[in-house]
Amino acid sequence: MEKKTKKEAQKTEKKWLNKAKELVDKADDFLDDKVENAKKSKAYGKVTEVFKKAEDFVEDKIEDFEKSGLKDKLEATADKAEVKAGVALKKMKEMGKKIAGKAEDKFGEIAGKVKDKPKTAPSGKSTSKTASTIKSKSGTAKKSKKA
Repeated sequence: MEKKTKKEAQKTEKKWLNKAKELVDKADDFLDDKVENAKKSKAYGKVTEVFKKAEDFVEDKIEDFEKSGLKDKLEATADKAEVKAGVALKKMKEMGKKIAGKAEDKFGEIAGKVKDKPKTAPSGKSTSKTASTIKSKSGTAKKSKKA
């Protein structure tokens, strides 16, 4: 009895597979027919014609561009610009080094002046003789103007 049910199940399975295959074949044929019909339509013909014209136009423009020599001119210009940029970069590097050297010299001068500058006492009175001399001179200068 088990053999009969297995055979029946296999037959049923084969029937379903055959029906599925038939449906797939019919769908494929249907799609092929619709594609053929679409290719025969006026819209498809017009679109194809427009694409061909566009393709021809683009090809002509590419040929014109290649014949014009503009590509070579652009490449030459780019090469010249690259060389000029390299020269300018070198000059800027040299200028930067010079400016850095001058700045270093100025900072050295300022540091030297700060070291040599006389120190003042915490009370604000100067410990150097030059500050008192300047004060006394300015005092005498005011007195002489009054006279």
